[in-house]
Amino acid sequence: MPSLPRLNFKEAEKLLLEAGFRLARTKGSHKIYIKDKKRVILPFHKSKILHPKIILQVLKILKT
Repeated sequence: MPSLPRLNFKEAEKLLLEAGFRLARTKGSHKIYIKDKKRVILPFHKSKILHPKIILQVLKILKT
């Protein structure tokens, strides 16, 4: 099984915006992106690598 890419917030945000997601709102250190009825929540920590579960969520939602 191939390993997941290591993404930080900026890289994941770029993928979502290119796929047509838009920033709906910010709550604390989390940014919520929406496209149609799909929603993705990203923690906003500039230099930290995102948790693999969050990366998997982003990749799954981009596939559909």
